[in-house]
Amino acid sequence: MTETGSAGVLRVTGQGAGRRATRLLHRAREARLAGEPSGVVPRAEIDASWDRVVRSGIDPDQSPESELLEADEIEHRRRSTALGELMPLLRAGLASIADAAQQIMVVTDTEGRVLWRQGNTGVLRRAHDICLEEGAAWAEAATGTNAIGTALAARVPVQVHSAEHFIRALHGWTCAAAPVRDPRDGRLIGIVDISGPASTFHPATLALVDSVARLAEGEIRTRHLAEIERLRAVAAPILCRVGGRALAVDVHGRLAAVTGMPPVDRLPLPKSLHPGPVWLPSLGMCQVEPLPGGWLVQVDDVGTTTGAPRRVVLDLSRPRALAVHLTGPLGSVKQRLSPRHAELLYALAVHRQGRTASELARDIFGDATRTVTVRAEISRLRRHLAEVLAHRPYRFGDGVEVEVIHPEHGADLLPHSLAPVVAEARRAARTT
Repeated sequence: MTETGSAGVLRVTGQGAGRRATRLLHRAREARLAGEPSGVVPRAEIDASWDRVVRSGIDPDQSPESELLEADEIEHRRRSTALGELMPLLRAGLASIADAAQQIMVVTDTEGRVLWRQGNTGVLRRAHDICLEEGAAWAEAATGTNAIGTALAARVPVQVHSAEHFIRALHGWTCAAAPVRDPRDGRLIGIVDISGPASTFHPATLALVDSVARLAEGEIRTRHLAEIERLRAVAAPILCRVGGRALAVDVHGRLAAVTGMPPVDRLPLPKSLHPGPVWLPSLGMCQVEPLPGGWLVQVDDVGTTTGAPRRVVLDLSRPRALAVHLTGPLGSVKQRLSPRHAELLYALAVHRQGRTASELARDIFGDATRTVTVRAEISRLRRHLAEVLAHRPYRFGDGVEVEVIHPEHGADLLPHSLAPVVAEARRAARTT
């Protein structure tokens, strides 16, 4: 069936009017390719995907073939993802259903590379004709609009049917895919998909795939809690003997046990962590020792000042990669920044003498009364930058060298920011 609303939005909701839906989708798609207006447009998620694919230069008449990964690379990627441990659950939840429904289950990594596939034997043979096989690339940039690639791009469950595929060679197929995230840190770890001939389309397939993806995430969470419990059992007697402040965290920084200080949900850890002294932005100087499945972190309350960072580099050169680099005697630490925190640190870099809450509120919001918001944001910043930020007034600490890396053109500084302190800097750059 198709539904066309007052705005001309075409929705494919079943098989009843498949030929009419295909004709309308073809019409909308050809109009998009020609850059002409159309009386109908596809569903919002398909419309957005077509826009991305057109901009990327994908040829609608190209073959979906791609260069396959070598077998050893596929195996390496399988071992490197948490999805490998979840395959028994995914097979139990989807593969048998896919087989009965004349479809196949496909599991990819975060690049859209197919790592596993299983299901109906006949459909597996047909999938070879469109290169839906292990090692193939199914990101939008390689294969246009399809459930795997579009779910990767949009980070939401997506169903793509027949002529909604951008490449014509895929119009005989239907697919539904959902992203799987690691509940420990929210990172995407892969895509779960069901694909088959267009005649096997069913509107409930997307809900099924999404439900199984959520079950997979739940399994990761359950296993993680068990790992935390094991780490806690190991760490508890050690922490009883430790004087001062200390934490036991897993390799992701999730707390298992703590003594001498308030608990935290997660301790930000550097990507490369080794036993010995290390400076952590939220705690200062620490002594780190390995534990089975994690780390023992002891806060060095005596030696904190000697290891504190002496140099801060605020990198605002790329709007989508805002960061602050902290350098001290033991090396450097990088922290990614939200646009708001980048604005606050920029204001403090401009006013090294310090700013009151009302002055910062005026710098950021143009409203000196918004002190509550400013104090809350500074408090969040100090959780990670306590060793370089002072208060009363808010400022970079004494003896801390501060450098701001601007974009190549000063007028591009934090281009989406409305903060007066940033807008003033952009205006000044344009006049020089």
